[in-house]
Amino acid sequence: MNTSKLIIVEGPQGTGKTTVTDFIRYSMPYTNLYRLCGTSQSTPDGLDKSTAMYNALMSYIYELQKLDINLLFDRTFFTEEVYCRLGFKEYSFTDKYLEYAKKLNDMSYDIYYISLYLNDTSLYEKRLQRKDKGITKYAKFNVESSVKQQQAYLQLASEIEENYKNIKVYKVANDGDFEELKSKIKSILEF
Repeated sequence: MNTSKLIIVEGPQGTGKTTVTDFIRYSMPYTNLYRLCGTSQSTPDGLDKSTAMYNALMSYIYELQKLDINLLFDRTFFTEEVYCRLGFKEYSFTDKYLEYAKKLNDMSYDIYYISLYLNDTSLYEKRLQRKDKGITKYAKFNVESSVKQQQAYLQLASEIEENYKNIKVYKVANDGDFEELKSKIKSILEF
């Protein structure tokens, strides 16, 4: 029986993905952390690059599923789908997204999808003012964008929960009490 966990943390800029994934990485033994940003190309040619990248990623994930190593992702192909749905890219990613979601669902990992969000969306303003936040040309860091992304990520989480029974979906608010958040994450991931 496989005991490896595959954990995907998604959510808009400002929800604390870096903080949460760092906490998981350093709290759960034998866990490799991967931070993905996708490709910067938003034109239709970007679809080919994204597809090549995620094909390679899915092969890599598949090959590691029997090695008793936990895989932790700060963003994956789910972000690509959200950005395309919101019109940040000039192409549709849905066909590839559905293919990857099915492949992921069929793998033997204990799979967790954690969608971070803020109950108090006014917190995005403070969090997005950090000077170390990078800016992508197709998804500028601003409150309005993060709120729209939050709605799209939460909708996607509901779709995943409904359609992919091997993927455990958790919508987790991250409005400030980090000790409470850590306790919730520990409970979800059982470590």
